[in-house]
Amino acid sequence: MQKNIRNFCIIAHIDHGKSTLADRLLQLTRSVSERDFHDLMLDDMDLERERGITIKASCVRMFYEKDGREYEFNLIDTPGHVDFNYEVSRALKACEGAVLLVDASQGIEAQSVVNYNHALEQGLEILPAVTKIDLPMARPVEAMTEMEQSFGIDPDLIMPVSGKTGRYVDELLDAIIEKVPPPGGDPHAPLQGLIFDSSYDDYRGVVVFMRIFQGVLKKGDEVLMMGVSARYEVSEVGVFTPAMMPVESLQAGQVGYMIANIKNIRDVVIGDTVTHLKNGAAEALPGYTEPKPMVFSGFYPENNQDFSSLRGALERLSLNDSSFDYEPESSEALGFGFRCGFLGLLHMEIIQQRLERESKVSVVQTAPNVSYEIVTKDGKTLLIDRPSQMPERGEVEAIREPFTLLRIITPSEFIGNVMKLVETRRGEYVRTEFFSDQRAMLEYNIPLAEIIYDFFDRLKSGSRGHATMDYEWLGYRQSDLVKVDILVNETAVDALSFISHRDEAQSRGRRVAKTLKNHIERHMFPVPLQAAIGGKIIARETIPAQKKNVTAKCYGGDITRKRKLWAKQKEGKKRMKAVGNINIPQEAFLAILDANE
Repeated sequence: MQKNIRNFCIIAHIDHGKSTLADRLLQLTRSVSERDFHDLMLDDMDLERERGITIKASCVRMFYEKDGREYEFNLIDTPGHVDFNYEVSRALKACEGAVLLVDASQGIEAQSVVNYNHALEQGLEILPAVTKIDLPMARPVEAMTEMEQSFGIDPDLIMPVSGKTGRYVDELLDAIIEKVPPPGGDPHAPLQGLIFDSSYDDYRGVVVFMRIFQGVLKKGDEVLMMGVSARYEVSEVGVFTPAMMPVESLQAGQVGYMIANIKNIRDVVIGDTVTHLKNGAAEALPGYTEPKPMVFSGFYPENNQDFSSLRGALERLSLNDSSFDYEPESSEALGFGFRCGFLGLLHMEIIQQRLERESKVSVVQTAPNVSYEIVTKDGKTLLIDRPSQMPERGEVEAIREPFTLLRIITPSEFIGNVMKLVETRRGEYVRTEFFSDQRAMLEYNIPLAEIIYDFFDRLKSGSRGHATMDYEWLGYRQSDLVKVDILVNETAVDALSFISHRDEAQSRGRRVAKTLKNHIERHMFPVPLQAAIGGKIIARETIPAQKKNVTAKCYGGDITRKRKLWAKQKEGKKRMKAVGNINIPQEAFLAILDANE
């Protein structure tokens, strides 16, 4: 019965016990037999278990009996890292309630604030809970006080739970029944199903994850993907237990999956609406806001013959993770590859590792960079994601770079270190909010380019591992940026150029020139390595000529005999330099990536 369905998700900062609590819920509701149970049941990727983080949101259906009535729980376990915010936003759209977890030993962290605000915006019923109360260093009362001061939540409404021991988890289930409203929707209305995720099966095609908002979906139904106007016949519908289990039908309020022999990956779009081909819904559901890639990087196959394999692997991954996009590109040094956009550096690293593990494709990755807005002198605005797309210097009126609102939560004793770090990265102070005498949140406006490399590592070092951060997109702002060209033997190499703030351009240019000097072999003539802004050289290194002892067999006689040979060699080197080409090995490009990072 629809009034007995509860759809909810678990939201929290990374490593605050979401997946562990989900395990206890599965055990308490006897959704998984003891023989089949293992820790981190919903983290089914090897990468998730190895790293101890959730990367993909996972679904599971559970049954729980109270007062003689059986309730159906549809749980979606969400990631906690800032790079996977899009996964959280999709999960929230499929739910009516959210369990907000805060670690009793660590208190409120940066992503706790962001996820709480997301849940409020979606109008979800929020069940606040303090977890890990079984730890020796747990301070649940202080964590509750922080939640009261930051979120305005009454401490009497905050539930203490332990996902590890299962303590008070049954009270949490009772609270979900009482406080989370049952889903709305009319089972007799035209079908409206929201696609919130998908995956690809080599034998059965695309598996579509859906939340049914109106109507009923059954095996054999002819359905229409409203966004792309694709038509299919449903071969199977089912639910997650957490394994896929076929059922007779999915009705309004339920969460499950659909298989319809979909072989064309492009026909499935996250946020699209599924309806019946005949007597279908007149309007599509609102769907999701398209995620904006924050960080861009080039992916090239180590072996050029693997280009088609890389293309297929990226297509399958984009179906399972719609928050990254890609397009073909080519490089003088690396050949043919793809320009990929990601939500952050961890997201980029996960995609690379999934390519190598799941598709067995080895890739070479270029240095990550952000996108820029270029305002030309004729009033046009261009969006570029690589320096080689920059117009000529005389055509550029202004360059705008992406800015973010950075939130850092840190113990009070490290506030000075944090402020010093952010100010060296061109951060603009906004405000400070104290959660207690020991912890505070600092907010800064800061360029995205300043935090995508080593900022997080330096933040952890300056706070002894205690500070956490989260950032939020603000938009583009004009800055004093320049394009730095790298010239090898007085010839510009597009693949090595970069965009930098004017104050940092010289030091970065010198660093690249020194790296190239160590990795390009010597020639018979000196090779200049230069960094230039327009026509002005700002840094230079020289690879000395390889000297050949041409007078080795010139024994005795006057010194003028040797001078004639040296002069002849000198003229030959001049002619060689005029027509010589410098080969830049791939090792040099990879070394520059390390130097940039």
